[in-house]
Amino acid sequence: MTKHRLISTPRAACAVLGACIALAGTGGTAALAAAHTPMKAPPADANAKAAKTPLQAVAEGLPKVSAQKVLDIASRQIGVRENAEGGGTKFHSWYMSSPRAKETLARDGGNTVYDYANAPWCAMFVSWVGEMAGIRPTMGWDAYTVAHAKWFKDNQHWGTVPTPGAVVYFDWAGGKSIDGIDHVGFVKKDNGDGTITTIEGNTGNGDVEQRVRPVSQVVGYGYPVYSN
Repeated sequence: MTKHRLISTPRAACAVLGACIALAGTGGTAALAAAHTPMKAPPADANAKAAKTPLQAVAEGLPKVSAQKVLDIASRQIGVRENAEGGGTKFHSWYMSSPRAKETLARDGGNTVYDYANAPWCAMFVSWVGEMAGIRPTMGWDAYTVAHAKWFKDNQHWGTVPTPGAVVYFDWAGGKSIDGIDHVGFVKKDNGDGTITTIEGNTGNGDVEQRVRPVSQVVGYGYPVYSN
């Protein structure tokens, strides 16, 4: 199971999501946008003359990082494996030590940050990569795939194009609702044949792996702000 939820009633977390979601990527720095039509392609570069999205505005104060650098960081983690309890990775340790863990714990109804010690970690992996690349404010950080995807959508960085470095969200049943998301990873390549090559954590036997996935299982894509 790759969804992460510390409470048994989904609506309980959704009810407070609006109060928490602005914290997911920037610790409250970026204002959330109003309702919008989902993009079909990544947003324009942060230096473009068009009006900036909230994440593009935040990115102006961050290091310039390419999608390839993020993919290189993710690729170097291939082979990292969870322990017999389903945890024990550096991604778990990092998330539990971050201030974000306490925020999502309050949202999801857990008891202590150690509730994340053996939790499904695909979203923690994506968040960790963003932190290591220095672009966590435009990558977001969460342990729950649905909340992370909603954060991208509410910040106008959600769409349907599988570009390298995009954060890809899956529903194994083929649904297209964000609430049905099961898993998350990074797009490495659009193979042009109805599949994408990805790098994912908490997949296979509990590893970081490179996979090939059908786009029919994709709900959508989140777009961090990259330099190119």
